[in-house]
Amino acid sequence: MNAINLILTVCAVASPATCEERQLVFNSDVSLKQCVMAAQPYIAKWVGEHPKWTAVRWRCEYPHTKDKI
Repeated sequence: MNAINLILTVCAVASPATCEERQLVFNSDVSLKQCVMAAQPYIAKWVGEHPKWTAVRWRCEYPHTKDKI
């Protein structure tokens, strides 16, 4: 199994201009495209646990893909 990151862009319900990125890490052998397609239940769970935030977009990436060498 390989790690894959689901990166959520979430905005505050009370202040929609206040947005942040949150990262969920999974162990899975799916592709990035499959991760994006299967992300909705995980996003719904996260939003349910954080009612002051709403998810506005998401993406998947492999860990350390943006690290500088």
